[in-house]
Amino acid sequence: MKPITKDEILAAFSEIGLHKGQTLMVHTSLSSIGYVCGGAQTVIEALTETVGPEGTIMMPTQSWKNLDPEDGVHWTVPEEYWQIIRDNWPAYDKNITPTNTMGAVAEMFRSWPGALRSDHPARSVAAWGKNAEYLTKDHDLSNIFGEGSPIGKLYELDGDVLLIGVDYDKNTSIHLADVRATYPGKHNCVEHSAVMEGGKRVWKAYETLFVDGEDFVDIGAAFEQETDVNKCILGNAQLRLMSQRKLVDFATKWITQNRNGSTGK
Repeated sequence: MKPITKDEILAAFSEIGLHKGQTLMVHTSLSSIGYVCGGAQTVIEALTETVGPEGTIMMPTQSWKNLDPEDGVHWTVPEEYWQIIRDNWPAYDKNITPTNTMGAVAEMFRSWPGALRSDHPARSVAAWGKNAEYLTKDHDLSNIFGEGSPIGKLYELDGDVLLIGVDYDKNTSIHLADVRATYPGKHNCVEHSAVMEGGKRVWKAYETLFVDGEDFVDIGAAFEQETDVNKCILGNAQLRLMSQRKLVDFATKWITQNRNGSTGK
C-alpha cells in the first residue's frame, strides 16, 4: 500500500474545507486511513498547520476505565474483584492518564506541545490553539456534555466537527443534544471515578446525565439527508466536515421526536 504523506493529508483538508482560524472538534481513526507516513504525528501536524495558532483543535481524550466496574468498563474482571479496582485504580492526572480507545491520534494529542487537557477524570478533552484554555477549563464532574462543558463551549464558538474514518457513534457533540432534548426514560445516574482531593486519592461519586449513544448512527444518517456535509476521501478513509451547531440543533429535534426510551433506560 502506498504510504499517505502529510502533503496528501493537507490537500484533503483543503478539499473538505478546513481553513486558518477554524475551531474544530476532531474524531480520528488512524488505521482507517491506511499507512500514514509518520502516523499520528503527521496527522496532528497537518491539523495544526491547517488551522494555525489562530485556530483551535479539540479531541476527546476520555479515560472511561476510570469508572465503576458496575458500569461494565472492566468486563474481564469478575464481580468478586471489583472492590480491588475501586480501591486501587490510579487517580486521574491529566498529564499522565492515558486515553481509552480514543485512537492513536488522540493519545498523542493529549500531550502535544501547547495542548491543554480538561480535568474530568473519565470524559476529558484536549485542545490546542487560540481557544484551548477556554474549552478545557472548568470541566465539571457532573456536567460532562452540557451547557458550559467543552462541547457546550464549542457550540458557543460556532465550531465545526471533523470525522476522519469514523461514524457518528464517535461524534461526541451529539451528547449536547442528549442534554437539550426531551425523551422517555431520560434520567441521571451516579458515576464514580478516582480523583485527587486535598492531596489524597478518593473514589468520588458524582451525578450526571445517563447517555449511551446507541442511536447516534441513525441520527447522523438522518442529518446527512437534510444537511450538506462536506466529504472527501483520504487513503481508505472518508472525511466528513460539518457545523457543530447544525448537528446539535438537528439532533436535539430528532431525539425529541424519535427516541422512544430504549436509550437512557
